[in-house]
Amino acid sequence: MTTVSFLEPVQEGLQAVERLMRLQAAEHHRDLNAALQHLLSAGGKRLRPALVLLVGEMLGADKERLTTLAAAIELLHTATLVHDDLIDGSLLRRGIPTLNASWSPAATVLTGDFMFARAARLAALAGSLEVMRLFAETLAIIVDGEITQLFDGPGLADRQAYYHRIYAKTASMFQLATEAAARLSPVTEEVVAALRHYGHDLGMAYQIVDDILDFTGDQVRLGKPVGSDLRRGLITMPTLCYLEMYPDDADLQAVMAGRLPSEERMDALIGRIRGSEAIAVAAEDARRFARQATAHLADLPAGPQRAALEALADYIVERDF
Repeated sequence: MTTVSFLEPVQEGLQAVERLMRLQAAEHHRDLNAALQHLLSAGGKRLRPALVLLVGEMLGADKERLTTLAAAIELLHTATLVHDDLIDGSLLRRGIPTLNASWSPAATVLTGDFMFARAARLAALAGSLEVMRLFAETLAIIVDGEITQLFDGPGLADRQAYYHRIYAKTASMFQLATEAAARLSPVTEEVVAALRHYGHDLGMAYQIVDDILDFTGDQVRLGKPVGSDLRRGLITMPTLCYLEMYPDDADLQAVMAGRLPSEERMDALIGRIRGSEAIAVAAEDARRFARQATAHLADLPAGPQRAALEALADYIVERDF
């Protein structure tokens, strides 16, 4: 399954979304405009706006409102990445220098704030108070998740805490994309709920796979060291699965206690996780969420959009481990 195949039904719509996003700083300070163009040039698969378009077109929503909503959600996502990169001290994203690699922290924060504001304006232009409510609630969930991670410490080793964190970090935005698109459509509350659950489960699967790839990918493709989350003391699904199998691993116990091992010992710990059954167990958890996501589509209108939504769930869990 390729990215192109499930995006094919909305290729034209995605081009319109891209054009709309690039206009959002045209009449503002030249450096803001340059920053926006730089951030959007980093690309990405535009999964969130694709979800908006696929869901909305499947359910008969107005295309102009869908385009506006899709641009709002992708700008919201991009704004969160600006702040995340600053918080994490990341200098590269998808092989392209981050904004904070060349700008001061103050300028970076203000640029992220500007993008939040433009995203909110676009969301308002979609013409739905319910969509605006969902937009605001999602932003609050994302920020609350980041604050929780900062103040509660990264060494938490509990599945429910992990699920709560990745919902806030990733799945909430997928859920926003699918539910808000359904809210713009002439459908029942049962259909809205089905799309909400689809977005939630798809986002959970996506983040679990991302956390697996943090262990199994190569440093060049990742643009960061293998096991970078664990090196920062952050416990993700592969580490949780490994902990359940090897609870007495001294190096992992040290990480959980907030005492990061030496670089050599950390490399060895990451190697043990990579070579263990934990990767396969974590992958099956991602597949479980993907299967749940697909099941929520069963009673929705058949056609190319629903087929693409089903294919997207398959693609997410078929990425190379």
